Amino acid sequence: MGKPFITREGFDYLHKELDYLWEVKRPEITQKVSWAASLGDRSENADYHYNKRLLAQIDRRIRYLRHCLADLQVIEYNKQQDGRVFFGAYVEIEAEDDGSVKQIRIVGGDEILGRSNYVSVDAPMAKALLGKGVDDDGEVVTPNGRRTWYINKISYVKPEWFEEQEVVQNTLSSNDDDEVVIEEISEEEQKKIQKEYMKSLLKKSK
Repeated sequence: MGKPFITREGFDYLHKELDYLWEVKRPEITQKVSWAASLGDRSENADYHYNKRLLAQIDRRIRYLRHCLADLQVIEYNKQQDGRVFFGAYVEIEAEDDGSVKQIRIVGGDEILGRSNYVSVDAPMAKALLGKGVDDDGEVVTPNGRRTWYINKISYVKPEWFEEQEVVQNTLSSNDDDEVVIEEISEEEQKKIQKEYMKSLLKKSK
């Protein structure tokens, strides 16, 4: 099975998140944990337990991002794609049954990030449109039956008609009632992270 696809913008966004967590957020929370631990009795130290849980969440997200960035394949725009729907395309589609219009972008699953108008290349909608041009149609099977969509517009540069939605941020917070297993990063694991981080920097610069 090939590597999962991602656009250059999506890769850069995830790398920016990793940069922030590794270089800023983790050191900040680690310092807070150390400070809270220095106060003595940890059993009733709310600051210690909250930040310890938050650190565990940060560590899990760092692990995920480093594995993700090392495995993803960045797909760059190629002018030969013009006029047809391929990975990375912005597409305006219109429903045959009621004339409703949608604007979507076809991307990798890791870069949807909660945006409803970003569609995974593996989703039925994307598969129905791939390789097709303006005025072509794609049929999508929905829970309510088959639905046909016509392609109105295609672009590989962000067009004015496409509304960029806000990314739903990865929430690094902790509920005191949650059962959280603390997964501290060992010195060996930190070295692995640093190694993969440097590899992703090289990949980013290409």
